[in-house]
Amino acid sequence: MSGMLLPKVTVILRGYETEQVLCVVEQLVGTKVNSIEVASNSPHAMQSIAAARKEFGAEVRVGAGTVTNLDLAKQAVDAGAEFMLSPVMFTKEMFDFAKKNEVITVPAAFSPSEIKMMFDMGADIVKVFPAGQLGPDYVKAVQAPLGKLPLMVVGGVGTGNVQSFFDKGATYAGIGSGIFDPEDIKTCNSKNLAAAIKRLEENVCW
Repeated sequence: MSGMLLPKVTVILRGYETEQVLCVVEQLVGTKVNSIEVASNSPHAMQSIAAARKEFGAEVRVGAGTVTNLDLAKQAVDAGAEFMLSPVMFTKEMFDFAKKNEVITVPAAFSPSEIKMMFDMGADIVKVFPAGQLGPDYVKAVQAPLGKLPLMVVGGVGTGNVQSFFDKGATYAGIGSGIFDPEDIKTCNSKNLAAAIKRLEENVCW
C-alpha cells in the first residue's frame, strides 16, 4: 500500500438510496476493499457521501463519482468526498478546485494522448474507461512508451477478471455491478454482500 493514494479496489455504487449505500459501506469495514464511490447521478448522492463519511469515514475511503463539471465537484467537496472520479476528462478549473481542497482527482481517459494530457494537467490517478472494451493488454501497451502510471481500470471489470488487469500493470480498479447482485444491495442483504466482498478479496493478489 505504500505510496498508494487509494485502496487497490474501489466499489462503485450508482442508483442506490443512502440506506443502501450505508449497508454496503458497513460490509467494507475491516476488509481490503475499503473504498467506495457514490455516483453523482444517484438519488441523494451527496447526502449518501456525507452520511458514509460521518458514519464510516475513519475506516472506509469515501468519494464521488460521475463528477463531470465544476458544480458537481463543489457539491462533492461540500459533502466530504475524499476523491472524485469522472467518466470524462476534467477541466483545469476542476483540477484547481480539487487541489485547493486536497481532494484526489481521478478523471477518465481513453487514448494514450488523453491519458498523458490528464496527468500533465495534474491528475493524481487516471481512470481508463471503459476498460472492459479495451482489455488488460491495453493497460500494458499504454505504459510501454509512457512509463509506469497510476491507472485505474473501470467499466467491464469484475471479480472474475480484475486480477488480469492488475497483472498487466493497472494500479487500481473501480468495480460497479461486477461485485454484487443488485438485489442484495436493494434489500440490504448483509450476509450476501459480505460473501461477495470476500469472493473479491480472494480473487485479487493484494
